[in-house]
Amino acid sequence: MHSTSPTSIDPPDDKAVIELLSPDRLNPYLTTGDSTGALALYRWNSDLAAAFFEPLGHLEIMLRNALDARLVARQQRRDRTTEWYIDRQVPLSGKARGDIAQTQERAGRGGAATTPRGKVIAELSFGFWRFLLARQYKTNLWPDLAGAFPHAPNRALTTVEDPIKRLHKFRNRIAHHEGIWHLPLEARRDDIQTMLGFIAPAAATWVADASRTDDVLTRRP
Repeated sequence: MHSTSPTSIDPPDDKAVIELLSPDRLNPYLTTGDSTGALALYRWNSDLAAAFFEPLGHLEIMLRNALDARLVARQQRRDRTTEWYIDRQVPLSGKARGDIAQTQERAGRGGAATTPRGKVIAELSFGFWRFLLARQYKTNLWPDLAGAFPHAPNRALTTVEDPIKRLHKFRNRIAHHEGIWHLPLEARRDDIQTMLGFIAPAAATWVADASRTDDVLTRRP
């Protein structure tokens, strides 16, 4: 039985690949009117998405842990023994409470009182934490949540909310396999670093040191 050498594999058939990806999906990449160029741009977009998803993931984990810590401290100051995500005295929106209920259901542990808190916190989506920084919480939760960003230049909610809104939208485009190649990518990279720096400068440095985004950005076809 003969094996096929990697060097003997036939070159890709652009037409077949485009049909499988779908012409409609590839249309935005036809900036040069050339199918080979469109596929190269599409592949670069995939590389960009992978490169950005790593630092976005680090930010998501660090953001949720920082916000959770402030909400735990809030409960302690109020002598509340119930977890903040269960306590009905915490002024969460109906949407937020629905997200928590769905998370507890996914955990499959039978109910709020028995679901491990670490699993609840870890499974709440980036969108949940993003909307905790919405203006509807400016007067009730933000005074406590501001402490999650000790290195921000001020305590204005918009200082944190604006970059998080942009990153939430950006992350969703990546998660839904949408194009990001035409977006202001350097600005989104800077938003990630800015938010990490607000939480802890050491975190920003740690993430930047391993990030592949700058390298991928230089390889635009």
